[in-house]
Amino acid sequence: MIVVTRQWSVASLIVSVLLFTLCLRVEAQQQATNIRQVGYLLAGFKPPKEFFDAMNRLGYVEGQNIAFEYRVAEEGEERLFEHAADLVRRKVVVIIAPGAAAALAAKKATNTIPIVYLGGGDPVALGLVGSLARPGGNVTGITELSPELTGKRLELLKETFPKISNVSVLARGGAPGITRQLEELERQARALGLKLHFVEFRGANAIEDSLSTINKRPAGALIEVPNPLFHANSARIVKFASKHNLPTLFHSKDFVEAGGLIAYGAEFAELYRRAAICVDKILKGAKPADLPVEQPKKFELVINLKTAREIGVTIPPNVLARADRVIR
Repeated sequence: MIVVTRQWSVASLIVSVLLFTLCLRVEAQQQATNIRQVGYLLAGFKPPKEFFDAMNRLGYVEGQNIAFEYRVAEEGEERLFEHAADLVRRKVVVIIAPGAAAALAAKKATNTIPIVYLGGGDPVALGLVGSLARPGGNVTGITELSPELTGKRLELLKETFPKISNVSVLARGGAPGITRQLEELERQARALGLKLHFVEFRGANAIEDSLSTINKRPAGALIEVPNPLFHANSARIVKFASKHNLPTLFHSKDFVEAGGLIAYGAEFAELYRRAAICVDKILKGAKPADLPVEQPKKFELVINLKTAREIGVTIPPNVLARADRVIR
């Protein structure tokens, strides 16, 4: 009896260990199954901290219930479709696509996986959605109203520096939606009596060559037609402008924090918080076709007085008084 009891105890222990191991494997498989794979398609634009903070507040923890698959086209938009197709093959449940080029590449790659668009341009004119109120397909998101704001920036530039007559415009030729933005710039320039000199951005490897053309023309200031690739090269753009004492006006505070002079545009932190809410709704079962494309509610004017002193310019008191933030 004693021998049998010992044999039975050993057998019981082995069975218990096997059952415990099996339970752990099942639990691990269940946890893995519960992790939602979300694609993030980028054209040289770093995902902002505000987006992930908002996702955390909504209950998403990377590695526990969500995982992000990043695909970055650092040099240009040419590889965006290839990256988007790879995300589709990996069966992500949502694709986040900042910028018109990324959103168009994602839409070309899939008409079923939800796409959250965030960026400039008119999503209706771009063919991303049927209308802002009723997108009608697999794309929704937030638009920054770029054409309208591009003209406003030129107006603000003239108000800040009334004596300027020439403005260099850094632009990415062929970028989706750029035609309307350039038309708006030209219209506003004529009204303000400004002459525009367009500087073609040909990619990160040629940024210095592109900017060097500014020195060959009269340039009272530098502005940009927003493009995700400019964010990845903001430090180099700002460094060039500072070296040549060139006043700058950008669309995002990131450039001013890097040493640019002025930024005016939609508050990016707010846009990305709302993008996180949009992703959350989709993960909970909402259809992009039924989620209206949102527009900015908050705009911010940021001025770097330290840069103003370094390049030898003065910001008028009336402009300074309107600033939401002043870097001293």
